[in-house]
Amino acid sequence: MNHKRHTRSQIARRWLLFWTLFIGIGAVAGATGMLADPTGKAMGMDAMLPYFQVLPFAEVLFQDFIFSGFALLIVNGLTNLTAAVLLLLKRKSGVVMGGVFGITLMLWICIQFVIFPLNFMSTIYFVFGCCQAVTGYMAWVFGKQESFRVERSDYPGIGTDKRNLVVFFSRMGYVKKLAYEVADRTGAEVFEIKATERTGGTMGFWWCGRFAMHRWAMPIAPLTVDLSVYDHVTICTPIWVFALAAPVREFCRQASGKIREAEYILVHHTGGTYKNAVEEMNRLLGLQATSSVSIQCKTGKFRRI
Repeated sequence: MNHKRHTRSQIARRWLLFWTLFIGIGAVAGATGMLADPTGKAMGMDAMLPYFQVLPFAEVLFQDFIFSGFALLIVNGLTNLTAAVLLLLKRKSGVVMGGVFGITLMLWICIQFVIFPLNFMSTIYFVFGCCQAVTGYMAWVFGKQESFRVERSDYPGIGTDKRNLVVFFSRMGYVKKLAYEVADRTGAEVFEIKATERTGGTMGFWWCGRFAMHRWAMPIAPLTVDLSVYDHVTICTPIWVFALAAPVREFCRQASGKIREAEYILVHHTGGTYKNAVEEMNRLLGLQATSSVSIQCKTGKFRRI
């Protein structure tokens, strides 16, 4: 039986769809009740009207629930349902709108915090808005990561200088892009470290995190390159949980004593220099790197630290 693998962006989008439908349908239902009975008695809300008097233009807008009903319908109802439709149509705008409307809900609840005494309903809906906003951001980030593509054919300079080699491991493709750029600029050949453990998809993300937390080496495919024939080797590695990536750790163990001269390029999402990774690679390889470069990468954009 074949089981379809769901990516992190797909999972996040589904949760975002849930939040937009949950908030949107709830807002439409609440607005309908307000407009059907502007006095609020049918919904037990008539005692809340005096609290609205602290708002501007209260004597005009908040003598009943008509304005509040339309505001709820427009701000939290129709907006979230529109985002839900766009998510069902697999439009990128649905992800952005879903996240933004989570922030809108939090702002809406902030007004309630000013108007009403602290209560469970307002607090829980503020939490719901926060969950929706975070889910939208996650869906956007994961979507950017999973749509990232790198083609070797775009880098014609790779392999023109047989004396140099660029070694890399890349789970999402960012380190691969940087490695190809370095090899294209220097003419070096490239070798990609392949992990034999699962590294792709949502389960791969958590599985890699397990190796990273324990600082374990991850099994890799046999080395098919003779490292001793190269004058200079550039190792491009991601940083996992503030340390050397597990597959690169295993590569360094197997490459010990075989590399003449090396430099390191460390790729991560933070602003650190990760000297601990440099020291570990030096120790495992049994050499002193000629240089190390720390590169911050966010959704494919690189910045040297």
